[in-house]
Amino acid sequence: MFNKNEETNRSGAIRPGRAFRRLRRALLATVAVSLAGAGLAAPAAAAYPEKPVKIIVPYPAGGFNDTLGRLMGNKLGDIFGQSFIVDNKPGAGTMIGTSQAAKSPADGHTLLVVQFPFAANPWLYKNIAYDTRKDFAPIMLAGRSPMVLVVNAESSIRSMSDLLEKARKNPGAINYGSSGPGSSNHLAMALFEGMAKISLTQVPYKGSTPMLTDLAGGQIEVAFDALPHALPFIQSGKIRPIAIGHATRSPVLPDVPTVTEAGVAGYEVSSWHGFVAPAGTPDDILATLNREMNKVLQMDDVKQVFAEQGVTPDGGSRAAFADFINGQLDLWKRVVQEAKIEAQ
Repeated sequence: MFNKNEETNRSGAIRPGRAFRRLRRALLATVAVSLAGAGLAAPAAAAYPEKPVKIIVPYPAGGFNDTLGRLMGNKLGDIFGQSFIVDNKPGAGTMIGTSQAAKSPADGHTLLVVQFPFAANPWLYKNIAYDTRKDFAPIMLAGRSPMVLVVNAESSIRSMSDLLEKARKNPGAINYGSSGPGSSNHLAMALFEGMAKISLTQVPYKGSTPMLTDLAGGQIEVAFDALPHALPFIQSGKIRPIAIGHATRSPVLPDVPTVTEAGVAGYEVSSWHGFVAPAGTPDDILATLNREMNKVLQMDDVKQVFAEQGVTPDGGSRAAFADFINGQLDLWKRVVQEAKIEAQ
């Protein structure tokens, strides 16, 4: 007798049965398909991020830009399960850190925190190692805080009308502080002078803190500064806000009128904060970052940090941020030209 899966040929030799031959053909076909598939299949795309992400902050540690970088980095780290590490690269009016970001690989593993100088520096400096419009890809506008017009707490200037009246009677007699030529508060005041048709005298300092300290001490009479910088001095009672440089009043200082309400119509200057990446970063990575950053801005603890600093969360699309940056570039180009500020 022979196995049911075996049969004999005419010579009497045993050969595999039909069932076995069918099984063998099926196995060979399966192997052939598997081998062909292995040769043709595209490699799976690597998950982002593949390694720690660097967030370049072109400012020293401390201050809202540093806080923003660390806050966003911590939240994104939780979301992606990968480290987002702040790298402070201050110097040369933010150009050191910005240049480094522009030269970094466009793979989504280097981000840059940007603010006012990102849009103003092209008109203030002759030799910049990057092109703001071409070398970066906008991700998201994170938030804005208004510039606030402040005076010494004991000043006879109690309101915008007092300031305008005094300035028009004595052109150039009022000293105002800035964080240095070309700084945000310098250009904010230059725009204000042009729109109000007054002339003040700039006293430059090396940063906001020494400027505000002298304003509190009465060495200068007036200044514009970003609300996060000025707020501690306002809360201490050493300086007094007389107008907010925003389209609407600040929830932090609800009783302080806007510059438009106070008599200079159309004036609006904010300190803003956002994120960009090197140009050429893949669109899917930029879209992912934009989506997750917008989610971060909706978190209650993030809103609280922003509120404590006098910053209003913004968010929105990449395209909206690109339009915003272009508008800022155009604005500060005009202000620099009209104020006859020479590029260094």
